[in-house]
Amino acid sequence: MSEYREIITKAVVAKGRKFSQCTHTISPSQKPASILGGWIINHNYDAQKNGNTVEVEGTYDINVWYSYNENTKTEVVTERVEYVDVIKLRYKDDNFLDDEHEVICKALQQPNCLEVTISPNGNKIIVQAEREHLAEVIGETKVCVHVNPDGYDDNDEEWEELEEEFEDLNPEFLVGDVEE
Repeated sequence: MSEYREIITKAVVAKGRKFSQCTHTISPSQKPASILGGWIINHNYDAQKNGNTVEVEGTYDINVWYSYNENTKTEVVTERVEYVDVIKLRYKDDNFLDDEHEVICKALQQPNCLEVTISPNGNKIIVQAEREHLAEVIGETKVCVHVNPDGYDDNDEEWEELEEEFEDLNPEFLVGDVEE
């Protein structure tokens, strides 16, 4: 009998991550006088493997609170943004079987506003945003393992000795002084 076996198993066979910064231009209904706040909510995304990359398609809502009419009134403008991030993959495994795979994608950094400003002409709002994703491809791969010729040793005597030691412990016992 050989001392090594090849086993086919699922494992992370490729990884990639991408940090993105982008600028969005929003057209509010009123001419903004000042920016009072900006935030991003409702982030949703899906990832698919495409060749040696993972494409992350997503959407989020940008909300900007601004004043207008010489800072006498306020309004919140909302705009839905769509994006596609292409993540290059680095393969860790030459034995990757590309027939079936699963893509796991995590947002390491949810989209957020870096800066919200009024455009130089004064009619629009400029939002600078950032986000970061990590993609992992799970696929079948071949691993080589050493086989123990003596088989598996199911020796639980060590565990039984530990259990006997713990039986005599008082769970109400505290070490040291307790100050209130």
